[in-house]
Amino acid sequence: MAERVRKIVLAYSGGLDTSVILPWLRETYGCEVIAFAAELGQGDELKAISRKAIASGASRCIVRDLRREFCEEYLWRLLKSGAVYEGKYLLGTSIARPLIAREQVRVAHEVGADAVAHGATGKGNDQVRFELTYMALDPSLTIIAPWKDPRFELRSREAAVAYARARGIPIDQSVKKIYSRDRNFWHISHEGAELESTWAEPQDRMLIMTVPPEKAPARGAYVEVDFEAGVPVGLNGRRMDCIRLMQTLNDLGGRHGVGVVDLIENRLVGMKSRGVYETPGGTILYAAHAALENIVLDRDTLHYKQQVALRYAELVYYGQWFHPLREALDAFIDSTQREVTGTARVKLYRGNCRVVGVKSPYSRYMPDLASFTMGDEYDSTDARGFIRLFGLPMKVDGLVRRKHAAAGAARKSRKPKR
Repeated sequence: MAERVRKIVLAYSGGLDTSVILPWLRETYGCEVIAFAAELGQGDELKAISRKAIASGASRCIVRDLRREFCEEYLWRLLKSGAVYEGKYLLGTSIARPLIAREQVRVAHEVGADAVAHGATGKGNDQVRFELTYMALDPSLTIIAPWKDPRFELRSREAAVAYARARGIPIDQSVKKIYSRDRNFWHISHEGAELESTWAEPQDRMLIMTVPPEKAPARGAYVEVDFEAGVPVGLNGRRMDCIRLMQTLNDLGGRHGVGVVDLIENRLVGMKSRGVYETPGGTILYAAHAALENIVLDRDTLHYKQQVALRYAELVYYGQWFHPLREALDAFIDSTQREVTGTARVKLYRGNCRVVGVKSPYSRYMPDLASFTMGDEYDSTDARGFIRLFGLPMKVDGLVRRKHAAAGAARKSRKPKR
């Protein structure tokens, strides 16, 4: 028998899965279902979503524009951390899920709902990201995940389509999709079709935000990214709000084929999966930010921060955004960013994104000190003592090894010959 709930708020995208989950929730739980959708910069995907949700059985559809919060509270923190999952993935889907779930919990409080639901499958990472956020922000809410419910029988595309058509639910646009995609301000992900074979080359038809490098302009482009305390604040000397800045960089990077990665990643649930990610604007920002950090941060802080970035990436990927450790790491990261102010000049050319210039009033790079010319600011004779002390453990190790090698050779020479 279904749990007794009075009102459910469903994280609703308008895709095939949530389109059939919505009426299934109504039929299974016999209660009101409210659809919630978040505007995170996904373009036309939310067009007419309210009308579709109502036609699918929702009592109402609440759409929230979260683009500014997404940039300022999530993307900029991710950027400052330098987190990259498994060397390639800039965490575009991972970083969005906690924000969607956070706002979903807020909507549940506003409308007096006692349950929240999502359409993530039992194989993926998103189920964890949604549910950990629900648990962290309001453990009293009942969590409904149809894909893990044995009563949910719509486990194939064909079954979902038949169910929707039998109830007059508009799904034609969803059914025509070749790939499974997730899009927001930061990126777009692609899974399915030829990507399910690790030997198959991704097809150009898949790309949406970027052009293939072969079709990019033959002449490259430059962009200067301005930062204050680790946060991008403008382009080419002109201040911009975060939304316009992201739109501008996505357009520019996409035009030059920047930011496409093909990755076989390790999901949290234990399996490997393949995805192609387009992150044009984010790729430019990561390159520019890293270059600025390189001239501002001292060696020990920079190296330690690189270790922190690996753990930060795991926390984001695993859906642990509201974990105390993430908040603690943010405190460290913010302290490292106080002087990450300046400008990085980036060259974009046929899929390549390369920093060709960087400057900061807090730069630790001193041309006179770095020069091959010996000056008064550096006494080369100091290096003698430094190297002797720095290499002392290696010298002792060498002496011990030579001693034992000599003793072994002596023992062999004393053995009688047969």
